[in-house]
Amino acid sequence: MNPRLRNRVLFALLVATFIGSALGAVYAKHQSRRLFMQLSALIDDRDRMEMDWSRLQMEQSAWSTHSRVEDLARNQMHMRNPRPDEVELLAQ
Repeated sequence: MNPRLRNRVLFALLVATFIGSALGAVYAKHQSRRLFMQLSALIDDRDRMEMDWSRLQMEQSAWSTHSRVEDLARNQMHMRNPRPDEVELLAQ
C-alpha cells in the first residue's frame, strides 16, 4: 500500500472516529438532560402526593374524632346510651 494512501485512510478513520465520538457525547448529554427532566417531574409528583397524603391523614383524623362520631350517632342515627334496666350481663 502506498504510504500516501495509507496516511489518507488513517486520517479518514481518525476523522470518522472523532465524529462518532462527538455524536456519542452529544447523544449521551441529550439522554442525560431528558432523564434529569423526567426525574424532576417524578420528584414533583412525589412531593404533590406526599402533600395529598398528609392532607388526607389530617382529614381522616378530623372526621374520626370521638366527639364527632358520638354526635353523628346521637343526631343522625338516633342512638343513645342504654339505661341501666336495659343492660343485661351474660355469664360465661
